Amino acid sequence: MSAGQQVNFRTVKAAASVETSVKKSRFIAYAKPVSDEGQALAFLHEVSKRHYDASHNCYAYVIDEWTQKQSDDGEPSGTAGKPILEAIKQQQLQQVAVVVTRYFGGTMLGAGGLIRAYAEAATLALRTAGIVEQRLHLPLYVEIDYHWLGKLEHEIKARAWLTGEAAYAERVTLCLLPTVEEAAAMHSLLTEWTQAQAVISEGSEIYVQS
Repeated sequence: MSAGQQVNFRTVKAAASVETSVKKSRFIAYAKPVSDEGQALAFLHEVSKRHYDASHNCYAYVIDEWTQKQSDDGEPSGTAGKPILEAIKQQQLQQVAVVVTRYFGGTMLGAGGLIRAYAEAATLALRTAGIVEQRLHLPLYVEIDYHWLGKLEHEIKARAWLTGEAAYAERVTLCLLPTVEEAAAMHSLLTEWTQAQAVISEGSEIYVQS
């Protein structure tokens, strides 16, 4: 695991949008998973371009514990970006961006009304997008002779281990997907079950959604 890389984190499953109305003001909230700040800013640009005629395109994003940003985009300070950011934090999410577009309806909402409206729109968009957990896994590629295949398939199925695609050639190569915490113990078991005849190699760490 590289420095700063997390073992697991919560984020949204997919992009989503919702619309709410408060005293004739329209609030259109967009949520999207993003892997870095560049993607977050590109998403903001996309929404702002789509709603170029809106009164405000306010946003917040959280990439990780250290990379977070918010903007009121002309709304009174602290009434838009901050409540959007707090909505993300309340769900304990990372790698997510939220943009809330407002079309002013002619009635002033006041600071409290704005805070509630932006927070509720952002929260609804996040829930609509769906909350998932991403866990860091370390692929193990297990090359074996065919006479070990039945035994390993039985053991893998009994433990409900996560697997990838197998490759069948002169020997079989199974792909197992343990979490980084489970990889060492799994490696030991595979070696024991095959009497150290398996050739086991590691792939690159990947996040798997759960």
